[in-house]
Amino acid sequence: MARARRLDVRGRTTVITGAAAGMGAEVARDLARRGARVALADRDPDGLAAVMADLHGSGHTTHVVDLADDSAVFASVHEIEASHSRVQALITCAGSSMLGNLDQLTMDEMRWLMDVNLWGTVNITKALLPALRREPAAHITHLVSIYGLAAPAGRIPYAMSKFAVRGFTEALRHELERSTVTVGAIYPAGVKTGIILRGRFAAAVDPAIAQRAAAAQAAMYHTEPAAAAQRIVEATVARRPRTMIGREAHLVDVLARITPNHYWAPMRRPLRAAIDTTTPVGR
Repeated sequence: MARARRLDVRGRTTVITGAAAGMGAEVARDLARRGARVALADRDPDGLAAVMADLHGSGHTTHVVDLADDSAVFASVHEIEASHSRVQALITCAGSSMLGNLDQLTMDEMRWLMDVNLWGTVNITKALLPALRREPAAHITHLVSIYGLAAPAGRIPYAMSKFAVRGFTEALRHELERSTVTVGAIYPAGVKTGIILRGRFAAAVDPAIAQRAAAAQAAMYHTEPAAAAQRIVEATVARRPRTMIGREAHLVDVLARITPNHYWAPMRRPLRAAIDTTTPVGR
């Protein structure tokens, strides 16, 4: 079933979610420079237009869609297939974050993040899978997170969603192992996309405290989005099942394997300011 075959992206289409900013936008730019066509999906029309204007080549399309809306996602995939005859890859970069402890979070706030991070990954994958199956070689790349390997305090909804995306990705990889479609997971850490600064926080959290916690975590990031995007594209072309991005990702992966019940103690120290959503600023 040609599972070891690398993808030739030239003239073929990759669908990218979360393409209006951050790693999604950089992935689109990288693929376009390699001669691929890209179908950009995001709920931000202005961001999509800005990325579209910056792409090399032609044949690219934009699709404004809210990934939390299943019907809209399936309709968008029909639109993509009408514009692109050869869809050989899907890269899911869309996602958000949520700060707050469990006693600060509402059920609706946690469900919202699961809709975006988990179900927005599941529905686009399910909708696009028939088109990918028609290709002699195709690949699905899901961005997970190091928080799909180890769960930090103060990030319960985010860790829940990312552990679920990891499980979905691994189960789907096994489900498709006799097909021409391969599936891979990306575990980024410390990428300077601003997701933590643009993310939401529980309404019960003081905004000043939330901003301090988000800024503390953002200050720990050092990998440039363009460098991360190159790794994501290379992993997709090579059809790799598992890719770590950033030195922290490798460290967390090893730590969670070596001491699965006690990895939080060494993680807690550097993350202390980034996980505290209760202490007033200045104390």
